[in-house]
Amino acid sequence: MNKLELLYAKLVFRLNTEKRMAICRKLASLLRNDFTLMNALGRLEMVESKGGKKPNEPFAIVMREWQKNLERGMSFSDATRGWVPPIETLLVTSGNISNLVVALENVGRVVDGMQRITRAMRSAILYPLFLLLLTFSIVIMVGVYLVPPLAEIAGDNIVWRGAARSLVGLSDFCINYWPYIAGGIGAVILVVWLTLANWTGRGRAMFDKMPPYNIYKIQIGVGWLMALAAMVRSGVTIPDAMRMLADNGNRYLRSILDEALHYVSNGENLGVALNHTGRNFPDEDIVGDLMIYADMNEFGQNLNQVANDYLAESVRKMESISNVMNSIGILLVSGIIAWVVFGTFGMQEQITSVLQ
Repeated sequence: MNKLELLYAKLVFRLNTEKRMAICRKLASLLRNDFTLMNALGRLEMVESKGGKKPNEPFAIVMREWQKNLERGMSFSDATRGWVPPIETLLVTSGNISNLVVALENVGRVVDGMQRITRAMRSAILYPLFLLLLTFSIVIMVGVYLVPPLAEIAGDNIVWRGAARSLVGLSDFCINYWPYIAGGIGAVILVVWLTLANWTGRGRAMFDKMPPYNIYKIQIGVGWLMALAAMVRSGVTIPDAMRMLADNGNRYLRSILDEALHYVSNGENLGVALNHTGRNFPDEDIVGDLMIYADMNEFGQNLNQVANDYLAESVRKMESISNVMNSIGILLVSGIIAWVVFGTFGMQEQITSVLQ
C-alpha cells in the first residue's frame, strides 16, 4: 500500500461524516459487548473489506492502520489522530479502554449536533448570498446589455424622465464601474470569510451581533458547549477541558476561552468567568444559566442539558434568521426586477414619442 492510497483513505474517511459516525457507533457497540479494541477493529476491517476480498477499500485501510498504531503502543486517541477531525480526537483523548464507549458515544452526539447547526447555518447564509449575487447580476446585465441599445436608438438629444432616467444613469455607472463593483463585492466576501475565524477583540464583539458574524458565533458556541459537556461527563475538569478546547480551537474561540480561563484559574465558576469576558459567548442567556448551575451538584448533567437546549434553540434561531434574510433577499430581487421593467417601458414610450 503506497502513500497515495493512504492519503486517499484518510481524505475519504474525514469527508464522509455519515459513514465515519456509523463506524463510531459500531465500534462502541462491539466494545459494549466485551470485544477487545483490537478485535473490534478487526471485525470492522473484515466488514469493510468484504471479507478480505477488497482490502484496498478506504475504510478497511483505516481500520488496519489504527490496528497497526495500537500495536505500536499508541493510545486510541493517538492512533486515530490525523484520521478524524481534531474535535473527535479531542473527545476520545480521555477515553481509555474502560470509558472509551462513553467517549465514542459523546463523539456521535457532538458531531450530530454540529451537523444540525451547520446545516442550519448554510441555509441561513447560502440562499441570501445567492439572492444578493443574483441581484447584482441582474443590475449588471441590464446596465451593460439592455439599456445601451435602447439609448442608442433614442440618440443623444433625448432627455430621459422618471424610471427611465434612473435606468440610464445605472447603465452609465455599470459600464464605467462594474468591474470595481464586482471586485469590491468579492473583496468584502473574502474579508468576511477570513475574519470569521481569526478576528478577535472588543471590535469583533460588536460585529457578533449582526450577520454573518452572529451566525458564525452561534455555530462555534454550540460546538464548543456540546464538546465541553461531553468532556466534563467523561471526567475531565472544567479548566482542563477549557484548555484543551482552546488549544484545538481557531483564533476566535481561543481568544475567548483564554480570557475565560484566566478568571477560572482565579477561582470563578464557568458562568462568571464567561460573563467577565464581556463577549456574551456563547449566548447571554446561556452565560446566565451557567452562572447558576456551575455551583450546583451534578454540574456535568446540567451542562449536558444546557448544551442540548442551546442546540435546539440555536437551530430555531438559525431558521428564523434564514427566513428573515430570505424574505429581504426576495423583496430586493423583486424590487429590482420591477424597477427594470418600469424603466424599460418608460424608455420605450419616450423613444416612441421622439421617433413619431
